[in-house]
Amino acid sequence: MIFSTPDLCDDNPELVRVLEPMMANFGGRECFGGEIVTIKCHEDNSLVKENAGKPGQGKVMVVDGGGSLRKALLGDMIAENAVKNGWEGLIIYGCVRDVDALVELDLGVQALASIPLKTDKRGIGDLNVPVTFGGVTFKPGEYVYADNNGVVVSSSPLL
Repeated sequence: MIFSTPDLCDDNPELVRVLEPMMANFGGRECFGGEIVTIKCHEDNSLVKENAGKPGQGKVMVVDGGGSLRKALLGDMIAENAVKNGWEGLIIYGCVRDVDALVELDLGVQALASIPLKTDKRGIGDLNVPVTFGGVTFKPGEYVYADNNGVVVSSSPLL
């Protein structure tokens, strides 16, 4: 899947919502997109781990970690599992870790920052609820596209 988010914005101005600039690329895929699956959690990546183990072809996991910079919601083992299960990528409003390994994987990963600390696993979080950060609401079943220029969301597929 090759595209440019500026082109998507130019071609579909009435359809796109654009995330405020805040994300950095950490994955091996700099351009990724697909149907949104949302997770809302705070310093607990139990649902991220669980869903990375499920089929994710054509899907992007959007994780609202509340913007916490204290614990990593994604590391190399969960990311490797996501690759195995066909996920296009993850967009994380929070941190990741194992960044040298993440960049080697065929997976899109955008997040706020990196930190070496893992989360606690308490099984707390919500799956497939609308989440809002960076001026955009991400709804399950809508579509997200991300590259080095930014992140755009649309209620209908743009590609």
